[in-house]
Amino acid sequence: MLRLQRPGTSIMSSASDTSRLVNCPACGGPSIYGPENAFRPFCCARCKNVDFGAWASEGFRVPAEAPPDDQAFGDPRLQ
Repeated sequence: MLRLQRPGTSIMSSASDTSRLVNCPACGGPSIYGPENAFRPFCCARCKNVDFGAWASEGFRVPAEAPPDDQAFGDPRLQ
């Protein structure tokens, strides 16, 4: 389980030797990347769900230059 940092302590003191501190891809806050963080690489369940929602609603699409519906797909020189 991810624990909050106490003032005056290092956030890595609660993490194992195989863990490292990374930035959360959703909010940019600190996130422990290790087996004790069930939401890795995210910092919490909320950030994980926000990212999943964007993925599920196709918010992470690669822009493609598709021809209009009335044109055939492919190289016009080969048709």
